[in-house]
This record gives sequence, C-alpha cells and structure tokens, in this order.
Amino acid sequence: MAAQSDPKVISTVSAMLSTIEAKGIEAVRDYAERLDGWKGGTAFEITPADADRLTADLPADLREALDAGAERTQRFAHMQRARLTDFEDEVIPGVVCGQKYVPVGTVGAYLPAGRFPLLASAFMTVGVARAAGVPNIVSCTPPSNNGQVHPAVLYSARVSGAERIFALGGVQALAAMAFGLLDASPADMIVGAGNAYVAEAKRQLYGTVGIDVLAGPSEVAVIADDTASAAMVAADLLAQAEHGPTSPACLVTTSHRLAAEVEVEIERQLRGLATGEIAGAAWRDWGSIYVADSARTAVEIMDTLAPEHLEILTEDPDYYLDNLRNYGSLFLGEWSTVAYADKGMSGTNHVLPTGRGARYTEGLSVARFLKQLTYQRATREATMAQAGPVVTIADFEQMPAHRDSAQLRLDLIRAQDASGLVAAP
Repeated sequence: MAAQSDPKVISTVSAMLSTIEAKGIEAVRDYAERLDGWKGGTAFEITPADADRLTADLPADLREALDAGAERTQRFAHMQRARLTDFEDEVIPGVVCGQKYVPVGTVGAYLPAGRFPLLASAFMTVGVARAAGVPNIVSCTPPSNNGQVHPAVLYSARVSGAERIFALGGVQALAAMAFGLLDASPADMIVGAGNAYVAEAKRQLYGTVGIDVLAGPSEVAVIADDTASAAMVAADLLAQAEHGPTSPACLVTTSHRLAAEVEVEIERQLRGLATGEIAGAAWRDWGSIYVADSARTAVEIMDTLAPEHLEILTEDPDYYLDNLRNYGSLFLGEWSTVAYADKGMSGTNHVLPTGRGARYTEGLSVARFLKQLTYQRATREATMAQAGPVVTIADFEQMPAHRDSAQLRLDLIRAQDASGLVAAP
C-alpha cells in the first residue's frame, strides 16, 4: 500500500512548511511548543553532557545490542562503498570519459520515537551516511518522553556517529533541516521514517531536497512450500503486522496444507500476543494467502506484489534468489528473518520501498548518499568523430546554437591546417 494522501494531512503540512519557510526558527519553536510540549526555547540542540546524562541508565545488554547493530550496518555499508568504483576509459580514440562518486554535502536524518521507538533507524540513516563520507549530518528526534528525547534513540544516534542531534519532531524538524535553520546548512537530502505528517512533509519537500523513499506502512511477504513450519511462517508474518494496523502481510505457498495451517496458527499466536490488537487488525484487513500451482507461479505473484520485505521458506531458496525481480530486501531460508534486519543485526538497510515501489527502485543504501558524477575530455584528433555528427543532428533539430558550438571547432581545425599550425592536444 502506498503512502496515504489524506487531504487534511496535505493541507496541514503545506501550511506548516510555508509558515516555517517564511518565519524561520521562531515558527519552528512555536510548532514545537504547541505540538510537542517543548519548553526549551530555540535551544533544540542536545549537548554531549545532556546526552551522557539521558543515556546513563540504559541497560548494558541494550547498549551492547545497539553497538552491534550500528557496527554491522556500517560494515555492510562500507562493503557496498568499496564496490562503487571510480573509473576512466576511452570511448572512441581521443575521447576519454569517466565517473567518480562524491557524497552529498549535508544530510538531515529524522529519527522517530513514537509508539514504537525504532532504535535501528539511526544505523540505517546516520551510520550509512557516515560510511558514504557525508561531511555534515544533522539529526532530529522528537522530545516525546516527558519533554526529553528517547534515551535509547539518542544512544543509537550517537553510536551511529551522530555529532549534532536536535530535540525536534515532526514536520517542523524536517522543515528546519531542509531550510538550514538549525546549523545554517540547508540539507541536500532528508532521510528517515515517520508518521503520515512526516511522510507528507518529505513528499512536499522533495525537489527542494532529495529524500530516501516515500514509504507507506511496513510490508512483509513469505513464499513457503510444504517443508516450511506453519508456526514460523505465522510468527514472521505477525512480526511485521505489529508495526501498525495497516501493515500488509502476505503468504504465497505451493501447499494447500500449509495455507490452512498458517491461517489457524496466526489466530492462535494472536491470542497470546501483547500487540495482538494491532497485528490482528493488520492481518484481518490487510493479510492474504495465495496458493500457487508451482514455484514459477509463486514468483509471478510475488513480482506483481513487489513487497518491501520478502522471506523464502522453501526447500530450494536459491531458485527464488535467481528468479525473483521485485522486492525491497530478500531473506533466504529458515535461519533468516525480517526481524534481524529490522533491528540492524544482519547489516542490510531496512529503509525500503513500499506500495509496489520495488518494481522500479531500491531501498536506502550507501549509494543513495553518493552522486555518480561523469566527466569527459577530448583531443583535437577526436573532433571530427564528434563535431560532424553533432552538426548533422543539430541541423535536423533546428538548433543552430548547438550546430555553431560544434562547427566552430571544425572551422578552427581547418584554419589551423591551412596555416600549418596545429594546436596542442
């Protein structure tokens, strides 16, 4: 399901962005006071001393888990970066073209802390931007914890490499980062999940800044055959359904028996699940089970659905790795689960396309924080191979300035040849 476009949300966000753009930090402060109960004036930045104090009581095992997730996510991002290589090569004799990767200058990372604080969000945004070499990263997280930011979200941000963190939430946070109201550096790119208002703010700010994805509710899908455990399939579907009451969960199976057993098992597990009200609503309204007549049909169904997260619980998971084309991230075999990636333990990024966006785009990665820049250089000897065809095409298109730009160089060569003078290459 794509991100919602509620008319009330659209108009509210539009008015807020216009006000903040016109009135600056005072409008940000006003919204922060009214919407988040902020009482700190315009001093939104969290000092290192405040961060130490706010995170001091976090359990040691949670710290260790967050340390592990941050390190693994950055390790995988560095692996990706190492395989994005600059190069230069000759296209035709005398014409050399190349590419190089350059990180964006400033990234604004929004770190949500709502009903379920997504502690791994900083790994996927701040940490990966850091691995890409982004020189300036600004982070915002809402003061939703009795006027203070969530301590575990704050710790996650710091261990991911965040240097400047602001206690600011919602639309006002995205606007402040986009317009450079927090550190005088307007963001080139804004990343991070959030509620419907945050998603709409990203949509409206796109073009002023780059964004990661326009994400809707979290999605999960499973392809399973007769070898799969119904209890495992049900548990993995519900693990994503508990994200919210509109989170789609889908099973495609080649086994009628498994389809029936999973349906029963989901109802059994829901009865003992603390988030059963949320996950149950998601399954009731957005859950689905398809029975496919073959593995090939299962692939066709799933490529049509193009889910955000896709688990393969089959005897031959590599068949699906080789044949599937549309998914955000793939989880192969019973020892891999979406929950691992959600919490940063597998290293891959969990900021992924939803609403069938996987048909045409990928999720957030180190590559999204890098600009692939191209360049070219040509010699005098390569002029005829380029200028002549350009004159022909420009004449046909009736674009005389393009023609003149190329013809000038042809004329220069002819003049030099006539005089016996040859310009240096």
